[in-house]
Amino acid sequence: MTDLPERILLGVNIDHVATLRQARHTRYPDPIEAVYAAENGGADGITVHLREDRRHIQERDVTLIQEVLLTKLNLEMAVTDAKLLYAEKIRPTHCCFVPEKRQELTTEGGLDVISEESKIKEACKRLAEADIDVSIFIDPDLKQIEAAIRCQAPTIEIHTGSYADAKTKHQRDIELQRIIKAAEFAHQAGLVVNGGHGLNYQNVQAIACIPEMNELNIGHGIIARAIFMGLENAVREMKQLMMAERL
Repeated sequence: MTDLPERILLGVNIDHVATLRQARHTRYPDPIEAVYAAENGGADGITVHLREDRRHIQERDVTLIQEVLLTKLNLEMAVTDAKLLYAEKIRPTHCCFVPEKRQELTTEGGLDVISEESKIKEACKRLAEADIDVSIFIDPDLKQIEAAIRCQAPTIEIHTGSYADAKTKHQRDIELQRIIKAAEFAHQAGLVVNGGHGLNYQNVQAIACIPEMNELNIGHGIIARAIFMGLENAVREMKQLMMAERL
């Protein structure tokens, strides 16, 4: 078992800056400006998802982000040979394996590691050999965590969407307990534990105060807030909310 993280980190997903740009196929808003603002606001890393259909982030964005960012890049990607080759070429600090469907509005649930264990294990090995830290985006399910361990992934990112989308306090409490149990189990097994999906300024506190949580990756909630107060301020506010739970 590794030591508990001393503080919690914030990874800012800037996909939806590119979503707004691609809606009109203009040159603005540029995700590069979002990198500057997010880092100035206290982001510990920048997350982007290069989807197969290129609905938001483009290869050009990833290249430029790699050149200008002062923190670290977390590349979300499907487990395909094309994406693995791309990751090996650009060598981001982190890669997070996520499920991907063309028809979905956003990522729906965690990756089913159990059903694709052989493929994911080989992918983890390939990126480890390229000195890229790999995480696997999974539901708070102990059997999926065990499969991630067998794949020799050093990090998992727990899908918090069911917690964030819960309609009642009772259901939200049930989902929160699942996340807490999963985080404890993964940490005791020696994994780094991250979390993300659906987190916002109203629900992040309960997740941020889980001692095993190392980093939260948040995108839509921050970008939505930024419309009214600017991205740098929105990131700063989120970081302050998270840090307050660890004092």
